[in-house]
Amino acid sequence: MTGPFNFIVWGALIVHIGMVLVCVWRVWRGENIIDRLIGLDVTTTLTLAILVLIAILEENSLFIDVALGLTTLSAIASVALAKYVADQRMF
Repeated sequence: MTGPFNFIVWGALIVHIGMVLVCVWRVWRGENIIDRLIGLDVTTTLTLAILVLIAILEENSLFIDVALGLTTLSAIASVALAKYVADQRMF
């Protein structure tokens, strides 16, 4: 892959990595549990986008499969953590 598309994908990858760093800082230094939960959810979403961009750059579909698995685990974890925060018990 050559040309301007390659530079655009690399630029998007750098921007997404920067956004992940901001979200990780929010998870680390969040004011309350809700801020940390939202930061964690956004971090996993951005990680998904980073994996897709890497799959485009490397032309390897294995990263897409890993991203799909991460998305599934992220959705389940978000629901479980939100339930824990709301009810103060897991099940």
